[in-house]
Amino acid sequence: MSPSSADVAQTPEPKSTSGLASVFKSLTGSKSTRSPHPQSPVPSLTSQFGAHSLKKAIYGGPPNYEQLHEQLKAGNPLSERLAAAESLRHAVQDYPLSGVTSIFKEGKDLIEPSKPLEARVAGYELLTACVQKSTSTDPERMLYFRVLTADAHPEDFHLQLAAIVELAKHGRDLSGFHYQAIPLLTAWLRQAFTITSAARKKASKVNRSQKIPLGEETNLSLLFVFIVDVIKFSFNIAEDGDTSDLMDAILYICVHTPLSSDLKACINVIDAIITYGEIPNDKLLECVKVLCSIHCLVADARSEAWRSISNLAKSHNGQITVRYLLDILRNPSTHGDNEKQTIREIRGAMSVLEKLFAKDGQNGYPLVPFTLLMDALTKAVAVEHAKVEADILHLILSLLNGDGEEVMENVIEEDWFVMFDVVLKCSRRTRENSKGRSLNNRSRILSPLTNEGTSDETFSSSVAQTLETLIIRIEQLLQASSGKEFFQRDDCITFFVSVHPFLTESCAKLVIDYYMEYRLCYPSDLEWRDNIKLIMGAFFSDRTQPAHIRLHSLQAVTDVYEVVELMDEPEDPDCVQTLVTLILEDIGDEKDIAVLQELVYFAVSVAEKAEESLFSYIVNAFRRTVTSDRLQSPLGSPQGSRQGIMGTNRPSSSIASNSLAQTPSNVVTKGLVHIFMKTMDSSASKSIRIFDELLWIAKSHECETDARISALKMLFRLRADWANRLFLTPFTESDGLAASLFRTPPSLARKQAADEAAQQQHRSSRVDDMSGSRISRSTSFGGQGYPQGRAPFRTGTGVSRIVQKNHQMWMSPDPDALPEPASNKASSLLCSFAGADEDYPDGLITLTRIPLNIALFLETIIALLQHGCDWEIYSYILVHLASQLTNKALFKAAMPQIKELRVLLCDQIKNSSYHEPPLSSGLRKADVAICMFQILTMIISYHDVFTKAEDDEIVRTFLQGVGADRAAKCCVHALSICCHELPASTSKALVNILQRMSSIITQSHVAVHILEFLACLARLPNLYVNFREDEYKTILMMCFRYLQYVRDQPTKEPGARNSAQARNSGVSMDGLNNLVDLSAAESNFQPNTSDDLPQYVHALAYHVIIFWFLSLRLPDRAGLVGWITKNLISTDVNGKEMIDEQAQVTLDFMQRVAYADVDESAADPTFTEERFGEILKKRWIVGQSIVTVEQATKGGWAQITKRQPSGTSCYIIREKFTRPPAHQDQLPANSDINVVFPSHLLLQLTASMPQSNEASRPIPLPNDAQMTRAIATFDRNFTVDGHKVGVIYIGANQTQEVEILSNVMGSSDYTHFLSGLGTLTKLKGANFNTQGLDRYSDSDGEYAFCWRDRVTEIVFHVTTQMPTNLSNDPQCIGKKRHIGNDFVNIIFNNSGLPFRYDTFPSEFNYVNIVITPESRASFVATRLRSEAQMKNAFYKVQVMSKPGFPEISPASETKMVGLEALPGFIRLLALNASVFSLVWANREGGEHISSWRNRLREIKRLREKYGPKKPNSNPTSPVAPTIYDTKTIRDSLNGLRRSSVANFLINPTESTSQRSSIFSTAETEVGAVGAEESLVDGLDFSKWA
Repeated sequence: MSPSSADVAQTPEPKSTSGLASVFKSLTGSKSTRSPHPQSPVPSLTSQFGAHSLKKAIYGGPPNYEQLHEQLKAGNPLSERLAAAESLRHAVQDYPLSGVTSIFKEGKDLIEPSKPLEARVAGYELLTACVQKSTSTDPERMLYFRVLTADAHPEDFHLQLAAIVELAKHGRDLSGFHYQAIPLLTAWLRQAFTITSAARKKASKVNRSQKIPLGEETNLSLLFVFIVDVIKFSFNIAEDGDTSDLMDAILYICVHTPLSSDLKACINVIDAIITYGEIPNDKLLECVKVLCSIHCLVADARSEAWRSISNLAKSHNGQITVRYLLDILRNPSTHGDNEKQTIREIRGAMSVLEKLFAKDGQNGYPLVPFTLLMDALTKAVAVEHAKVEADILHLILSLLNGDGEEVMENVIEEDWFVMFDVVLKCSRRTRENSKGRSLNNRSRILSPLTNEGTSDETFSSSVAQTLETLIIRIEQLLQASSGKEFFQRDDCITFFVSVHPFLTESCAKLVIDYYMEYRLCYPSDLEWRDNIKLIMGAFFSDRTQPAHIRLHSLQAVTDVYEVVELMDEPEDPDCVQTLVTLILEDIGDEKDIAVLQELVYFAVSVAEKAEESLFSYIVNAFRRTVTSDRLQSPLGSPQGSRQGIMGTNRPSSSIASNSLAQTPSNVVTKGLVHIFMKTMDSSASKSIRIFDELLWIAKSHECETDARISALKMLFRLRADWANRLFLTPFTESDGLAASLFRTPPSLARKQAADEAAQQQHRSSRVDDMSGSRISRSTSFGGQGYPQGRAPFRTGTGVSRIVQKNHQMWMSPDPDALPEPASNKASSLLCSFAGADEDYPDGLITLTRIPLNIALFLETIIALLQHGCDWEIYSYILVHLASQLTNKALFKAAMPQIKELRVLLCDQIKNSSYHEPPLSSGLRKADVAICMFQILTMIISYHDVFTKAEDDEIVRTFLQGVGADRAAKCCVHALSICCHELPASTSKALVNILQRMSSIITQSHVAVHILEFLACLARLPNLYVNFREDEYKTILMMCFRYLQYVRDQPTKEPGARNSAQARNSGVSMDGLNNLVDLSAAESNFQPNTSDDLPQYVHALAYHVIIFWFLSLRLPDRAGLVGWITKNLISTDVNGKEMIDEQAQVTLDFMQRVAYADVDESAADPTFTEERFGEILKKRWIVGQSIVTVEQATKGGWAQITKRQPSGTSCYIIREKFTRPPAHQDQLPANSDINVVFPSHLLLQLTASMPQSNEASRPIPLPNDAQMTRAIATFDRNFTVDGHKVGVIYIGANQTQEVEILSNVMGSSDYTHFLSGLGTLTKLKGANFNTQGLDRYSDSDGEYAFCWRDRVTEIVFHVTTQMPTNLSNDPQCIGKKRHIGNDFVNIIFNNSGLPFRYDTFPSEFNYVNIVITPESRASFVATRLRSEAQMKNAFYKVQVMSKPGFPEISPASETKMVGLEALPGFIRLLALNASVFSLVWANREGGEHISSWRNRLREIKRLREKYGPKKPNSNPTSPVAPTIYDTKTIRDSLNGLRRSSVANFLINPTESTSQRSSIFSTAETEVGAVGAEESLVDGLDFSKWA
């Protein structure tokens, strides 16, 4: 029927994307294929029939009408007929012809299929013009209808349709063929769709460049329009059968068309039937199904479909429609052939029901009952199809999403149990397949479902998304109804629990809070056990839940445990264990640190009171965690770190430095530590079990490093008191060693800052040096390392880069080392030694205690040191073992292990087999050596269990370290302790020690420590009793070498080394400038004393010379004077010999003691005028001394006082006059006989005339008041250096200043210590410098402890000896004014707590020497000690300095000293610290001047003032070294040698001590002398003595 595409009038195809056909094909897996169609012109129907011009009508037709009519008849030539037809067509259109029917009849044969195309076209145009005449009768119209609807050529369908449309006046007039129209259109519709489908299929095989509608598609579209018009205007005459047939055709097309345009056209027909007629009852269900399917699956036609459904629902068939929709859900077809169709129908029905339900029965829509809908959905779920389940969830979600926050009453008033059951069934597949959270953002609202082309997997994911959105909505409803009546709440909570993997965090919390609020997990609820299992299973055991949700659920259950525990007699005796088991059953697999921490905390609280079986279960559960963790480490530790090899640390730099940055093993280990802390006083068996577990963790190379460190943190805090009772100390007192390994924040920060500074200077060399180091150096402790001397060169910059990358797992101090602060309280059950303790009376120990196996612990540590371990563990042991070894009471039962440890340390140090730190640490092997030596130093205190040979080996080990690079300092310190504790072994190796020290004395970083060692050694004569001259020279030569080294250094400004920058940073400028070679740097970054205040070390060297000169036997002293003098003189670059002030006063002192071991002499108080008559006084400057001659004018008696820099000597002499002969002339009568003036004695003792050199002449001083005052001022400069040192006793648990200063007595060992520290001296009337203590009224006490030698004097400000009156002086200001102004304080700390440096705030306290018993003891215990017990007592000694203060003591790191050696050792520490403090206090304004040098300067000032004035002479600056011209000095000294008073008084055969030394002064006297003598010859007084 249809014309060819070239002749067919076409219209553009409306936009279409998909139709039911394509949807159905997608269900079967086939694809809709559509190809472009060729373009063809589409003229309108009006243009097909032509347009006519308006002409004046000619009644009856045109003039040639008859001729044309005849010409149209059959039989005429076709061409003539066609011409007539064209003319008649115009005539019919232009004239009111009355014979149109005759024209129609004559021309009807032209449209027969057999006629040619042009004939058919002309025929249809003529006939169409005829039917347009409104004057036709019904019979005529029937005729027209029959002719036009007869079989026609296929290509003429559009002409045929146009003619019928005109005949029916576009559906408005069907007169004459009322009953034939609908059947005809139905038949045409089926035929047209069939033809169109075939054309589409054919066109799909042709590749068309443009998508132009086919002619057949245009015909079909026009037909649909015409059908709608017919229904709209003439449906009243349609019969039911015809309507049913039409519906069948429409529904068929809906199901089979691939285009949404066809669907829209069909929907328009259906809508027209619904609107203007009625859908037959037998077709209503099928129509509903089709419309629903289109509404659900075809987005382009959804609005049209809903319009039709809406109209249907609001019609009288509305309730039937709802029933049909519900029936579709209730009775899904289960036949396999219809499965796809069933899915379409169900999904369509649900999409329509969703919209209908939302209308809530308003505006004419039928009400969809909630109950019936849920019942229908229950049946629909049985289909078990992902898309259906997704749609059901979407429908249910829509039920709860009302306008705003309100839900429709139709929903809110119903029971939701069935609804939730449907939801659970729909989400079953998703919940079973869920492996965790399906969404990262659980709160986002999801998009609705799309078309049917979506895969099942996508729909399954959509189910999860919709489910989560539904959960969010229900949560909102619960929150909105909080505090209101909401009877669905229980169903909602039950539903939430069932879908717990999909709950939002807030929703999960809401569920848990609900169970807690209504106490559903408590025993008061009949189903409390099931509820607990439900909560634990849903929210805790599910590890996909967020941590805080799991923790919240755990809290809910642990609260139940607390209640159950309080029950006196629970119904189930095993309920506690059951509950604990339920909570801890999966702890071994728990990897969430936050959750594990709470589990462990719960387990700890249970374990403290648990019975043995439950306790064992908890411990075993903890062990499972450790075992599981080492098999699957979350931090991914490398294999090498688990083999006992230090090597490379676990790469954990990305882990934050907080409580969550740890392994599960570490959490469990901390839990074990916590249990130990809680059971120390409650259960010895539990403590011992935990102790064994911690030892297992610490020594197991398979355990995680941080867990092992946590175990060691507790083990290394174990201490024992005087009664061997164990306790945990909060303080490890290991910060010093930790700083040497960069394990304190300040040391690490300073190191990084210094390296950063060096990095800027050495950036170019950094890459080369470090790249070589990275390649060549092994970081494994298991490897052989480098041969000695082959270690790669390290620059400061390289260290910086590595230190920053190195992850340090522990730092010091560590306030969080233990799970809770250590109580510092001794356990009543645990001890370190179970045998009889002979140190204390039995009455003090009444309880039986169980010992921990401390020996096993020490064996573990020894094994780790011997075989190696991770660097973090190894370094922790190195730092903390030494401080623990100071507690001898702890290791009383581990003496075999102590001996084994000594052997290990000595062997490893001797063979350098201790382990090397990894390159990433920025450390060197020498840093490890420092820690090893410190541990060995603590071992010295156990010398009572060692043999003599073992003691010798210890000393030899330290001797080996003296020559080491960075360990030399600590070895020198250790040898200082050996001098006191191992005197025999030290004496045996002393010569080798001195030789080794002499080789490094010029190294500035150890010079001060060697000199302090020599000063210490000088006061222990038993050690060098067999010294020969060579050994003395070795010691003195060390001092000379250092002095020469200092002289050879370039001249520096006084403040260069003490710049503010160096002091503030704590690093000397020299150290910063030499960071490339760190060997000379202090291990703990304290300033280098030699660099920081060289004048102290310079003075110390001279003091050592003096001490050792005094240690010489008196007959041997003079023999070394020349050699010493020679080494004290230096030569500058110009060849001039120089001698500084310190050397001058040293030689001055040597003059005074070279030939006599006597103290100072004093003026004779009986030498008065009452006894001797008139006494005349005169003074002179002779050399570098002030000589005063007090001469009795009669009798020949005189008193000579010689004031030298180093002392004052007084002599009483008498010139014995002989009776004159008888023949001697008598003096004039007015003259006195034998009258003598003071000048007479001086002239007689000095050289006779001539005195050609003024330098050798005595300088007379005036006898006036000014000179008298000058001499009095001079005498106020004491001849010894005075020092004041505070001594403070701290009682048990005392921490506050006032309570400490209020002490009026101390322990017995404190008293014993004081008695050895000095001599108890009465203060009232004292004629020495009491350093501020009252000498008149005993306001500071009646007595004081004092000590003095030839050079120094110390007055001890002992607070317990000072008066205490708290009523008048509640703050103890009287005591504080003394100790607060002392540079150095000795703290006898018996508090049992670490001493805090700021306990006594003061600007002047630079050094606190802290003495602490190795094991704390009660006051009563110390009072009951026997002498033998005190003799064996040991004390920890540590010098604590003010921040920024340099290290000046061998006790800068804690040392152990016995009570017998303690006073002397402490006194020496205090003396050196006081000397240095005096220098330090004057560092800003200049140098500290000793009393000897001050006296020398006073003499020089008098000489300059009263001596002969030389032209152009520049007085020597009092602070500069004295530089003398060689010839002048020789002249002066030779003149003095020949004619001085000293020569007269010094007589080797004279035994009187007062004749030992007089007028032998420094080199200021000048006289004529030959040029052949040197300055040394002039200063060597032994040559003329």
